[in-house]
Amino acid sequence: MRLAFCGNDNASAYNISAGVLRNVCFVDALNLVPHVFLLFITFPILFIGWGSQSSKVQIHHNTWLHFPGHNLRWILTFTLLFVHVCEIAEGIVSDTQMKSRHLHLFLPAIMGFVAATVSIVYYHNIETSNFPKLLLALFLYWVMAFVTKTIKLVRYCQDGVPFSQLRFCITGIMVILYGLLMAVEINVIRVRRYVFFMNPQKVKPPEDLQDLGVRFLQPFVNLLSKATYWWMNTLIISAHKKPVDLKAIGKLPIAMRALTNYVCLKEAYEEQKVTRDVADQPNRSPSIWLAMYSAFGRPILLSSTFRYLADLLGFAGPLCISGIVQAGSEMPKEQPSLQYFGTFISFSEEFLRNVYVLAVLLFLALILQRTFLQASYYVTTETGINLRGALLAMIYNKILRLSTSNLSMGEMTLGQINNLVAIETNQLMWFLFLCPNLWAMPVQIIMGVILLYNLLGVSALVGAAVIVLLAPIQYFIATKLAEAQKSTLDYSTERLKKTNEILKGIKLLKLYAWEHIFCTSVEETRMKELTSLKTFALHTSLSIFMNAAIPIAAVLAVRNFVCLFVCFNVFIVIIIGQMTMIVGQVGCGKSSLLLAILGEMQTLEGKVHWSKYVSRNRYSVAYAAQKPWLLNATVEENIIFGSPFNKQRYKAVTDACSLQPDIDLLPFGDQTEIGERGINLSGGQRQRICVARALYQNTNIVFLDDPFSALDIHLSDHLMQEGILKFLQEDKRTLVLVTHKLQYLPHADWIIAMKDGMVLREGTLKDIQNKDVELYEHWKTLMNRQDQELEKTTLERKTLRRAMYPRESKSQLEDEDEEEEEEEDEDDNMSTVLRLRTKMPWRTCWRYLTSGGFFLLFLMIFSKLLKHSVIVAIDYWLATWTSMDNENELRNAADAKSTKVAVFSILSGAGIVLCLITSLTVEWMGLTAAKNLHHNLLNKIILGPIRFFDMTPLGLILNRFSADTNIIDQHIPPTLESLTRSTLLCLSAIGMISYATPWFLVALVPLGIAFYFIQKYFRVASKDLQELDDSTQLPLLCHFSETAEGLTTIRAFRHEARFKQRMLELTDTNNIAYLFLSAANRWLEVRTDYLGACIVLTAAVTSITEGPNSGLVGLGLLYALTITNYLNWVVRNLADLEVQMGAVKKVHSFLNMESENYDGYLDSSQVPKDWPQEGEIKIENLCVRYENNLKPVLKHVKAYIKPGQKVGICGRTGSGKSSLSLAFFRMVDIFDGRIVIDGIDISKLPLHTLRSRLSIILQDPILFSGSIRFNLDPECKCTDDRLWEALEIAQLKNMVKSLPGGLDAMVTEGGENFSVGQRQLFCLARAFVRKSSILIMDEATASIDMATENILQKVVMTAFADRTVVTIAHRVHTILTADLVIVMKRGNILEYDTPENLLSQEDGIFASFVRADM
Repeated sequence: MRLAFCGNDNASAYNISAGVLRNVCFVDALNLVPHVFLLFITFPILFIGWGSQSSKVQIHHNTWLHFPGHNLRWILTFTLLFVHVCEIAEGIVSDTQMKSRHLHLFLPAIMGFVAATVSIVYYHNIETSNFPKLLLALFLYWVMAFVTKTIKLVRYCQDGVPFSQLRFCITGIMVILYGLLMAVEINVIRVRRYVFFMNPQKVKPPEDLQDLGVRFLQPFVNLLSKATYWWMNTLIISAHKKPVDLKAIGKLPIAMRALTNYVCLKEAYEEQKVTRDVADQPNRSPSIWLAMYSAFGRPILLSSTFRYLADLLGFAGPLCISGIVQAGSEMPKEQPSLQYFGTFISFSEEFLRNVYVLAVLLFLALILQRTFLQASYYVTTETGINLRGALLAMIYNKILRLSTSNLSMGEMTLGQINNLVAIETNQLMWFLFLCPNLWAMPVQIIMGVILLYNLLGVSALVGAAVIVLLAPIQYFIATKLAEAQKSTLDYSTERLKKTNEILKGIKLLKLYAWEHIFCTSVEETRMKELTSLKTFALHTSLSIFMNAAIPIAAVLAVRNFVCLFVCFNVFIVIIIGQMTMIVGQVGCGKSSLLLAILGEMQTLEGKVHWSKYVSRNRYSVAYAAQKPWLLNATVEENIIFGSPFNKQRYKAVTDACSLQPDIDLLPFGDQTEIGERGINLSGGQRQRICVARALYQNTNIVFLDDPFSALDIHLSDHLMQEGILKFLQEDKRTLVLVTHKLQYLPHADWIIAMKDGMVLREGTLKDIQNKDVELYEHWKTLMNRQDQELEKTTLERKTLRRAMYPRESKSQLEDEDEEEEEEEDEDDNMSTVLRLRTKMPWRTCWRYLTSGGFFLLFLMIFSKLLKHSVIVAIDYWLATWTSMDNENELRNAADAKSTKVAVFSILSGAGIVLCLITSLTVEWMGLTAAKNLHHNLLNKIILGPIRFFDMTPLGLILNRFSADTNIIDQHIPPTLESLTRSTLLCLSAIGMISYATPWFLVALVPLGIAFYFIQKYFRVASKDLQELDDSTQLPLLCHFSETAEGLTTIRAFRHEARFKQRMLELTDTNNIAYLFLSAANRWLEVRTDYLGACIVLTAAVTSITEGPNSGLVGLGLLYALTITNYLNWVVRNLADLEVQMGAVKKVHSFLNMESENYDGYLDSSQVPKDWPQEGEIKIENLCVRYENNLKPVLKHVKAYIKPGQKVGICGRTGSGKSSLSLAFFRMVDIFDGRIVIDGIDISKLPLHTLRSRLSIILQDPILFSGSIRFNLDPECKCTDDRLWEALEIAQLKNMVKSLPGGLDAMVTEGGENFSVGQRQLFCLARAFVRKSSILIMDEATASIDMATENILQKVVMTAFADRTVVTIAHRVHTILTADLVIVMKRGNILEYDTPENLLSQEDGIFASFVRADM
């Protein structure tokens, strides 16, 4: 067929005798002129622009400016492009009816499409370059296009072309669009004044875009980039080369920052107080709901609009497929045609029946629907993040105003605060995300029922009735699901509590051989938790009602918190320039007096006035609380506490507090992070850092609440002399000091003696000496008693050193290995990193799957494949059924129908059963894997060597049992189920389309390649962003909890503003990470949705071209639609599974740890039941070390302890005395020599047997939550009489009898409801209950008062008179009455004799110890 612009089949096509504008072909040619003009003008400018700069993409975003009408221009241009596509299609359809090619029917439309595309590219480049004068070319184009299209429309009107003709409609719409674009251009000229005006307007970019740190560009990019997240390409691609960090994602835009949204929400909240009728309802609080609606209602409405549009466009898919199927099944009909100047014009109805047109419309509808849907998701996510930031700021402000009594009296607990921050605010964020569903789903149901009614008639109403009837059932299931969630959470909390107790008391459990008892207790709770999880698994059918119910409860919880009443209007007078000491017994009100001065107590009456001389720093008081409080920050940050760093002052403070030796032990010195997220320090070290913080601050007033309580005598003296008398007094600062160290009273300018909350005496020491001689004499007696705790600080440093150096040496070894590997593989390093980052952890996945058992794994795979095969069979049967019925409508109708119904019913029944079986199999396998992994982990940990617990932070181990176990329990099974379902659905769809139209496989190759690269790049970026989200959430939660714990200190220093700012920064950091993660998800979904739309278009075109039976065409297209829905879930689930498998990997890393060797050469039955009966101990050439790669801590130790002897072992820190006590229990590696007890070498005994036959009392008293009976006898072997006897010996009988329940009285976690002394006496009773002939006392008197120590010593001499007692001495005077004393140094025995003989050696070590201790 020959080509000609006006065609060759009409002689009058080129006739202009009636006038140029009367010739339709000429009018069409005239419409080409504006398009050619634009291309001619813009192409040189675009090329010159690109040529003068290396790349437009590299122009920094601070030049981006949106001209007036920016979004409207993009919307109109996209609409114009769509109309051009319709015009091209109409032209081509009309041209197919002609005998020769009429290029004028579609060529101007094609050129118009190209010109419209170039216009928006040209506009974008001008906008990013901020050079509006070049927009004049576009203005001229819109004018010319408007004029030429108007001429064409007028021509149609004059010639009487009816409105029902598609060409007339298209021309009319294009006239309107060109007119509107012309108006937009005029508006830009009017506002920016870039032409026709003398003074053009100068506009600066938004403040955000001038900040180089802002990398989140969604609010600032053009509409196309917003819709497709094109601006995210840079981050997604760069993540493949380099891990995404906080620097890469930058800062939040101002409008999304927590402070901005907090101000917005607070204004809306406060506005209600003004507008509300206070007279009618004075006590009614403002509504947080209304405040949220007022502050964030508009974006929610916008999101809902997008959702409605997406839902309505969602029905276009089935309608188009229905049209294609009907067109394929019906015989072609003669259509009425209209000739217009020799050319064919299509009717709108006829045009829409064209199968190719329907295929293109299906494609465009899918593109638009998915774009609107993703836009709706993004807007709700962004709004939810903004709301969360605002609520966190409101909650934090409220925390800072909470009175101390609110927290101490339990009105608001740390758990509640953490729950609000970590859970409730996130639930509210999800509530906003689900909001559009609340009103979108009813519209979907109604529209669906209407469409089905048109197709099926009354049958559709039956389906609608079923939906209505199922709603209450769904609600019932949802409530059951919520109950299962709650019980699971309760059991999980209980399990974690028990696990935490085990880990804290692991040393005691191992020494007493009680691991299995406590392990069984945890396993029992775990079984309850798993039962609850099984119930949870059975109720997986969620409904919208359930999704909305949880966040509504969250809103109420947050609202109640925000509306708490707080009042602390207390002012107290304090005298300047004196050192005031407050003394008195425990509980007399010393600390309360300080808190009252700081305004932290409820004042019933009286006032306190601040002196005018401190008005410069009126409320700022340097305060060191009785209970040390540290920030999760470096040592340096904890000391300077927001003040400017002064090196000289900092050194003076650290020296005064003797912190430098401790700092030197830390791996990074004073830059080492401490607190919850860092290294846990001892009480004394924490106390000294808090005192250093108070000394460092440049305030007039310093309050120190019992700063010497955790320090030994040397440190106390040093701190008093260097820190208080020298450092503070030189600055002439006012000091209020609460203390029990009465030896420092002579230094006080003023003394306040308190008793029972009242001031007993006050004045100088001389005044009290004269007025109250009895009190003074009592003080004098106490002042003369030297503090016995000589080694407390050295013990703390020893603990820190042991924790640091082995870890350091181990990490150095690892670093050296890594360096060697790096040197060897330097060339391939980057490629290896990239390969590892893009590789799925298939090995870990296999470990997880096999943890559930091979049978369940096989059952899951088989049932999944069978289920999807049956589903495909059902759909295929229906497709062939409909096709056959059309062909054989009247032939064998009854027989054929009954057969088809029977087969369909069997397949459907099998499908339903398989759905249930598959779901249960996946959940069953997941729970079995979770059960086995937790069981193996718990047993591996509890049987691990004690060195592992010394080296590994408690929080790290606990994290395996909390966060990681939670992921394995509740996250991996649904992700795995969703991944397998999505993958098999996509594979089924591709298989069905390929079966229906084999040519589809050719087009699938490029689509498959595109999908591969999309998922490859996304997975890497998503993993990094998820890790960033997790890592930035922890500091935020810690900041809230540490603020609540340190409220008194923060308010005393008046650092509320600094802590608020820090909270806002942490919130914004977490929000930007989550926002980028959400944008990355949208980036993926848009691309996979568009890819799915391409698959649908390809399937439609290939099926139309091949023309198989209509049933298979419809089935293939419906399956293509499912690909659009599930393709992104394949990648999302794959990325989620990759991250979640990290939890399995962490658990497996612990499972590879070596356990203690519990087996022995002797069987437990070979050991006498009453062993050891005598208590004889022979230590023969004993050599001990903590690990194979460490030096020995005991070297060739030899000793003999007779039955019933009382032996004292002493020595300085690091001498090996504690190591010797551990050697009796084989807690350390005995690599040479042996210990023989009652004739049996302990290395030959099973560990459980050995440890269960010996008794030990440790330095730190450990009690477990449960009854007193359980703490004394967890094995339940003893009678009540035996237990009461033990309590009587420990002098606890009367106290226990006074408790409700007696022996069954409850002990709180850690024994916090008893004093330290009482706890140690319980440990003594526990040791007595065991009735072992050997008792080891490992510095058991180190942390108790003198009275308790005397009781303990008395019991040892009487109740344990017939037993062998080995005492590791902390206070040397405690072993003066021993039968034998062993003095150790550096792992060797230096002195070995009776105390009397050793004391007679005046130059001996033991004698020097005793002299120092007197």
